[in-house]
Amino acid sequence: MTILIVEDEQLAQERLQLLVKAYDASINIVGCLESVEETVQWLNTKPHPDLILLDIHLSDGQSFEIFKRTTTQKPIIFTTAYENYAIDAFKLFSVDYILKPVSAEALATALNKYKNLATAFAPKDYQLLMEQVKDNFSVNYKSRFLAKVGQRLFFIAASEVAYFAADNKIVFLIDKEGNRFVINTTMEKLETELNPKDFFRLNRKIIINAGVIDQVKPYQSNRLKLHLKGIAAQEEIIISRERVADFKQWADA
Repeated sequence: MTILIVEDEQLAQERLQLLVKAYDASINIVGCLESVEETVQWLNTKPHPDLILLDIHLSDGQSFEIFKRTTTQKPIIFTTAYENYAIDAFKLFSVDYILKPVSAEALATALNKYKNLATAFAPKDYQLLMEQVKDNFSVNYKSRFLAKVGQRLFFIAASEVAYFAADNKIVFLIDKEGNRFVINTTMEKLETELNPKDFFRLNRKIIINAGVIDQVKPYQSNRLKLHLKGIAAQEEIIISRERVADFKQWADA
């Protein structure tokens, strides 16, 4: 099998290479590209791989632009931090849609799916193959949380969450009325459980609900500071410098 990786984040690109090789060391990774322009040029001048691992937000635009400038009918596994592009991805020859951070299990499942489908269908049966993968885009996100204050337990709907805040190893849920609860989870786990259309991780300690953001203002060291609607947050709601570009893309999606 030959695979082309298109991913503009160096660490994510290296992780994908390691995961692919861990899955099957015989797979030939024919290239690792970072931009729309680079990928278009590659596809227009080289033999196409069996499979493409493709991020959506690249250094010079969305990867959907690639398919307006070149033609390929090779299967694609999308890897992205954004759930809301699944329908656009499905319009292409998509085998799977994996949300970041990409796990070994999720990638193995997608590669197994590709292998099974490639075996079951002749290359010309693209439309039939696409019908078989429609269920790839049904993603279930956490809709409620069991939260605690003292010895009392409360059910809090995800839609009622203003933000999550980590303090050492304790994670707090702050609702839209400013009430503060303890939940038994980690920030890393929350990232995989929350709908990325509604929630965004601003930094190591804060995950915000888009619905409570009132204003975004410049802050020191090229960071941004959020002001929330009707909530006197105990924490400063700061977007780290490394997350500013991703935040702007998420906010404008």
